[in-house]
Amino acid sequence: MGGVGSGRSVVTSKKEKINVGVGFVTGRKNFKHVAKTYVTNWNESGLVDGKRCALHLFVAYDLAYKSTKVSDYNISDEEILDTVDSAYYIGDSSIETETQYLLKNKVITWAESELIFGEGYAMKRNAVLYFALKHKMDYLIFLDDDEYPIATIRVSGSIVWKGQEVLSTHIANLKHCDMTHGHHCGYISPIPYLEFNDRLSEDEFKVFVEAISNDIINWTSIKAKMLNGGVTYAELDIIESKKVEVVKERNGMKFVSGANLGFNLKDTDKLFPFYNPPGARGEDTFLSTCLSECTIRKIPCYTFHDGFSTYQNLLLGVLPNKLKAMNAQESIVIAKRFLQAALGWIRYKPLLLYITDRENYEAGIRRIKESLSSVLPSVCGYFGNDRFNDILGELDFFDAHVEEHYTDFQNTKKAWIKIVDFLGDVK
Repeated sequence: MGGVGSGRSVVTSKKEKINVGVGFVTGRKNFKHVAKTYVTNWNESGLVDGKRCALHLFVAYDLAYKSTKVSDYNISDEEILDTVDSAYYIGDSSIETETQYLLKNKVITWAESELIFGEGYAMKRNAVLYFALKHKMDYLIFLDDDEYPIATIRVSGSIVWKGQEVLSTHIANLKHCDMTHGHHCGYISPIPYLEFNDRLSEDEFKVFVEAISNDIINWTSIKAKMLNGGVTYAELDIIESKKVEVVKERNGMKFVSGANLGFNLKDTDKLFPFYNPPGARGEDTFLSTCLSECTIRKIPCYTFHDGFSTYQNLLLGVLPNKLKAMNAQESIVIAKRFLQAALGWIRYKPLLLYITDRENYEAGIRRIKESLSSVLPSVCGYFGNDRFNDILGELDFFDAHVEEHYTDFQNTKKAWIKIVDFLGDVK
């Protein structure tokens, strides 16, 4: 049950058939509902000719995240099984089997296997990439189990919901590029809605956000979201114009996010692994630092990010007339989620700075520490949680280990090349 299982055999009889993998890294009980929503989305799409495309699910699951069981992921719904050509369930035992297979064939060392397939979110994404390559997929589209194929649009003080053809839009564009990256709406940031007061001013929170953020999570974008109650709305002109943009490089990076993300697997020289420092996130950010030579299309499809797990009924067709603000002072859960996100961000901030601006690294880290020291007392007071002080200690630790993590990142990429070359030689 913990290994790789197939719901249907892979169709390979026609060479022109396009095999499309849909990858999930999941740990939530609602996974099956999400999977069914995307399969329905696939069936209703007018852009995909089912005779030319075969759909395959790759599900890497984490039983510990929400105390789930393997049965929470194994799909028995006949509608799904009749639509997809195969379903692969990737648990610890199947990853261990593949690790031993690679070690036996002297493809990588044990230390390298830990970098590629060890503990962490990035490593489960690598497992999905690996199995998609092994099973000869042409394309792979990563989706998250808390993102749904629907867009929320603000019109005249109200909101309108519009279904999104996510899978078909990726497929239509992947033949022209190396990667595709869709848009996101909903609660895309874990930073909650805040009402500033004498305990925490807007200027103080700006200093805090800029200290922990990267070029995407910055004060300008966060303030705009906060004015909307923490909600990001889809832009109707992007949806209707079907405008495609080529992602430009900025500060040595071509930014992508880990979901609503497509890979063209035909050119493996432009396929890179995910990585994050131990205990951190940012696997999509570090992938973004590898993509200088890749052509990436920003495509006109949205997914709604249910970042606080509040709107799962969207999967059942329940469309609210308004979206509520996620106010940190009204919910301990919301404040706790923000703390965990802030810790995750600061853990990867040193390595990101080391990669993108090594010449000014020491000065940059010093400024971040000074900024945090000045505002953390106010942040702790506002949220009523002294654990925000841990952010400074985490920064010190990951700063002290930044060269080690950089070496791990480089070795991860080298190990990945060995694996990709080996899979390419296996018939």
